[in-house]
This record gives sequence, structure tokens and C-alpha cells, in this order.
Amino acid sequence: MNTSPTDWSRRFPRLFEDSYVDYAAARISYAGGAAPEHLVTRLHIVAVTKGAEVVVCRSAQGGRFLPGGTREPGESLIDLAKRELAEEAGAALSGALVHFSSHRADSELDKPYRSHFPHPRAYWGYAVGRVRVTGPPSNPPDGEQVVEVLTLPPGEAADYLAEEDPLHADVLRHADAMGLIRRP
Repeated sequence: MNTSPTDWSRRFPRLFEDSYVDYAAARISYAGGAAPEHLVTRLHIVAVTKGAEVVVCRSAQGGRFLPGGTREPGESLIDLAKRELAEEAGAALSGALVHFSSHRADSELDKPYRSHFPHPRAYWGYAVGRVRVTGPPSNPPDGEQVVEVLTLPPGEAADYLAEEDPLHADVLRHADAMGLIRRP
């Protein structure tokens, strides 16, 4: 892991730029380090295979993304990661999660998106986890319908994501620059 002092905001300006997310009605701000666990409402995983490739997904609607999603009531972050990896990537976690960054999300809504979520401030976390792809995604009826799961070298995975989700592409590039993907 790259522990030397680095100004990540200069290297990844788009990622660190404060912005507004329409679908969430929230202002977001990116920061390195793990978010307070009890305030994390969403988690996306940079899922890394034994061959140091990254798992990326494509939905039926054409969206490209890192596997992950919304936290259920009483769900731990590790259980959230395991559930989302199975649902969206057909993958199983084979090691610990390394929480490396998050977006602070300040909602402009009168009430939380889900009643068990903190409000008005929550965090959207990002973690790296070693995985095994075990089969197709489980695609539960109430979840995103994933039609393609790929394992790609980190640079190719970031380029693939950038076509639809430049934010996830930069999160992946940040994890790679930190040395979290290619380590043994």
C-alpha cells in the first residue's frame, strides 16, 4: 500500500471536486480513509481476483459500475459487501475488506431515502476486497439486473467504467494508485 504523503486531489481532481448528485438530491465530497461505519449507507467494492483483475458489471439499462449497493436494516458492512458481490457479480469475498475512501453525502431531502439511514449526512463507502467469481450474479427481482460481469486488468477496467461512470473509474484508479490492487 502506498503510505507516502500524496496530494490525491491534484492527481484525481474530478474525484475530489465537490458535486451534486441529482438522483440522490445530495451534495457529495470525496475523502480518503474509511468513513464512520454507522453512517455508511452504500458501499461499492473494488473486487480483485487472484490474478489482480478487477470485477466490473453492466446492467440491463447499460450502466457500468463497481459491484455494490445500498445497506439493509441492521446489515454490517461485511455482510453488505458479501450480499452485493453475490447479487451483482456472482462473486464471493475471499479476504478482508480494505476501506480506503468515501463520499460524504449531504442530503437536501426532508427525510432519509430509507427510514434506517442517517440523515441528512451519510457516507458512500469504497473498499477493496479479494474475490472469487463463483458463477453468474444472483440478480434478485428487487435489485439491479446485471447482464455482464467482466474481469479486467485495472487500467482496462477503469476505461470500461469511464464510458458510463467516470466517478467509479476514478475510484478504481485511486485504489490502484494507492497500491491496493496489485499487491500479493
